[in-house]
Formats: sequence, structure tokens, C-alpha cells
Amino acid sequence: MKRNNMSLSDYTAVLTLQETGSFRAAAEALRMSPSALSRHISALEDQLGTRLFDRDTRNVRLTTSGAVLARIAARMVHTAQDAYAEFDAHLSARHGQLTIAGLPSVTAAFLPQVLRRFTSKYPDIDLKIIDALSDSVIEVIETGRAEIGFTAGTLSTRSRLAFQPVMDDAFVAIGAPEGPLQEDRPYDWSELVEMPFIAMAQGTSVRELLDSACLRLNRPLSPRFEVAHLATAGALVAEGLGITALPELTLPILPTERLVQRSIIGFGARRRIGLVRQTGRSLSPAASAFLEVLLETPVKAKPSPVGVPVKESE
Repeated sequence: MKRNNMSLSDYTAVLTLQETGSFRAAAEALRMSPSALSRHISALEDQLGTRLFDRDTRNVRLTTSGAVLARIAARMVHTAQDAYAEFDAHLSARHGQLTIAGLPSVTAAFLPQVLRRFTSKYPDIDLKIIDALSDSVIEVIETGRAEIGFTAGTLSTRSRLAFQPVMDDAFVAIGAPEGPLQEDRPYDWSELVEMPFIAMAQGTSVRELLDSACLRLNRPLSPRFEVAHLATAGALVAEGLGITALPELTLPILPTERLVQRSIIGFGARRRIGLVRQTGRSLSPAASAFLEVLLETPVKAKPSPVGVPVKESE
């Protein structure tokens, strides 16, 4: 005798018949014929080996066993309804979790603008932000620890990730107010590389573009200091130990009240910021909702009080 394979429709039929007390009314509620419902209940009684309802020409009443099953059926139906509601909330992005990875300059600069609109529209989605260097962003996307990420540059042709450009990030020169950049004017890139230079470490997206710009001058970059973190670069520049060139998105990370920025002539490159995700993998409703908000948000770096307004790099 099999008693462990009752379906949700079985539980629903028992509850509906209990509530209506009539095969005709219950069948109408269940959108089936009275005879079909009668056969359904009879088959369920045969399966369970016990009578669930006493019925005569006018009345349908639960037996003792039927009452026990009705209490169980109520719990099962309510649990199913809660589960359906939870899944519906997931599909509509009303609830859920989303992990986003990104370069520190991205997570500190334009991402908060997007998140402000996203959390206003989807207040019950929990967010986790992983700020890391470019290689680490790629790694957490590839391993699935984050669903979407923001990084710079392009991806290897062997990568199983898709790269969608979001914005171009122009470079500006950064210096101390009384340092080599004290003149309020644009500076040629060939001038800047002759000054004491503080450069980001090899392997960063910023350093790759700096080295490329130097190659166009047919001279290698010879930094006075080489650092791994933007905050360190900003602190050294603020102490008058040299100048640097950084993308505009990095400016909110720097001690801007102690620095000036100047536009660069002849740098010849911008850092391309893009969204990365795994190819061939469907996005969760929460991630899809985030992308919709991203596309609706005018993405730009926060304005910075450093020096003069930034002009387009030539």
C-alpha cells in the first residue's frame, strides 16, 4: 500500500470538499465535474486504505481519518502557497541576493549612483559588493562568486566571459598644488613623463595604458615610485613626491583637497570600463533588474573638486 505519494491536487481536493461540504460545489471550485471529483476522492481512499468522507444523498462529512488528513492538507497547501509566493517574488526581483564585483575606482565612483536607483526600486534585494583589482574581478566572475562585474580593458579570447562596454574613462594629471603641475594649464604627455612619476604597479589596467602611451613616445615609463593602491599613489603625490596620471573615476579615492588636476594633451587613450558576465549562463532576476537600472542611469564619474575642471584628453 503506497501512502507517500499524495500530490498537491489530492490535498487541495480534500480541503475544498471539506470547506464546501458538497461534491457539486467543490467540483465547481476545482473546475472539474462532480463525477470526476468523486472518482478522485475514491481513488485517494483506496490508495490510503481508509475512508475519508462519509456521504449520503445530501451531506458530505469528514471521517476521523479524514479530519486528520484535512489538517495535514491545510499545512501542505499553505506551505505550497508560501513557496509559490516566494518564487514569484524571486522572478519579479522583489526579493533575492546579488553579488557585484568591480574595480575600486568603479565601486567608489559611478556604481553608487546606479545602486541608489536600484535599491530605491528593489529595496528587498540584498547586495554584496566585491571591490578588487581587474584580475580578481575576472576570477570571481569565472568561479561564480559574483554574477556580474565591472572591469577595464578587454578580455582574453580564451575567456568564457562576455564584456559589454559601459563608459570610457579619460586620464588626467594629478599633482600637489605647489609641485610641477602648479601652472593652471593643460600638460603634454611628453612633459609629464619627464617629471618625477608615481605609477601604478604592473598588471593593473591603469599601468597598461600608461605603458602604451609611453610606447607611442618611443620611451619606456621610468617611475620614481611604483605602488599597488590608488590611495598610496594619492598620498605620495599630496606630499610632493611626484605626479601621476590616473583615470577620472579614481579621483574620489584620492585626497582631493590636497591635489590639483590638469588635462593631458597627447595621451591618446582612455580606459574602457565594461560589464563582465559568464557567457551561456542566464542571469538571475535580480541581476537582470540591475542591468535594466544600469541602462536607465546616466553613468558618469562624480565631479571632483581637484584643481580645474577636466577637459577632454586629446
